[in-house]
Amino acid sequence: MSFTAVPAAHREVRLVAHPEGEVTTRHFRIAEVAVPRPGPGQVLVRNRVMVVTAAMRTQMSGVRLPMPSFVPGEALWGSAVGEVVAAPDGDFEPGELVRHPYGWREFAVADVSRIRRLAPDALPVAAHLSQGATAWGALRRAAGIRAGDTVFVTGAAGGVGSMAGQLARRLGAGRVVGSTGSERKAARLRAELGYDDTVVRGAGTIERQLRRAAPDGIDVLLDTVGGEQLTAALTLARTDARFALVGALSTQLGGDGGISAPVELDAGLVITRRVALRGFGLHAHPDLPEEWTKEFGQGLRDGSLTFPHALLRGIERAPQALCELVQGRHIGAVVVEM
Repeated sequence: MSFTAVPAAHREVRLVAHPEGEVTTRHFRIAEVAVPRPGPGQVLVRNRVMVVTAAMRTQMSGVRLPMPSFVPGEALWGSAVGEVVAAPDGDFEPGELVRHPYGWREFAVADVSRIRRLAPDALPVAAHLSQGATAWGALRRAAGIRAGDTVFVTGAAGGVGSMAGQLARRLGAGRVVGSTGSERKAARLRAELGYDDTVVRGAGTIERQLRRAAPDGIDVLLDTVGGEQLTAALTLARTDARFALVGALSTQLGGDGGISAPVELDAGLVITRRVALRGFGLHAHPDLPEEWTKEFGQGLRDGSLTFPHALLRGIERAPQALCELVQGRHIGAVVVEM
């Protein structure tokens, strides 16, 4: 697309107000604004797909966070993939596929430093927005998964968890257990996504269900939830267990959307069983996306990996997509095609 073919206006999604309680589509507004012009060191991108994540609910909350919060009256942002339209400095060529952090709009101007060039045939376009890199890094680098390990993944039907079951199996786990919010999701996790057994929130205590699913205890935890599920995992931890903590959905998707998730841990168990607890964030591993793209691409081509996701079409459905993610309506990533 040449710059002369770019429309004068495009649509972006703005936050109306910080939600108090449940987030609904009333907290968003679709605004029509002028397409921005790139300046020095910038490119203009026509967005093709964007992803919504639990972190976005946290950013809507207005509470103090280690990341920027969304501002009422302004456009939201988040990971998106699109095609370069114009690059005044010649750093990119028109038509190149790139990933950047300015979703929630049809066109985006981004600094060259915030853009990652994507190989056009490495993955299907939407698959570049998989959260598999987080699952891959947490299992390999933070938890150091070993052949024969029993692995417990919390939030197993989410964007990270739906990849983690497959990857734990790929990395040699002997048994993989996942938690989720409904038996409908649990059945799909067992049938399609690498899980041997499941723990269903609300079907009895998490600890009791986990004891049944992993009677010999667990070696690895990939935790996206926190709360009761983290406490139960520690109770079932085997000696030298490794815990990778990547999220706090127990509070992120709650009423205030905060990221704080205090739990009561038995220090005696941590010490006597030599349990290693390690936080993991993809931002601290800038080499991981390229490593993951190669692994994911190979897995998709040979059929050993899948990309579970829901696809909603049209930027006007982006608010609905985030609301449905918060409500637990989908399995895997939730992607919006522009």
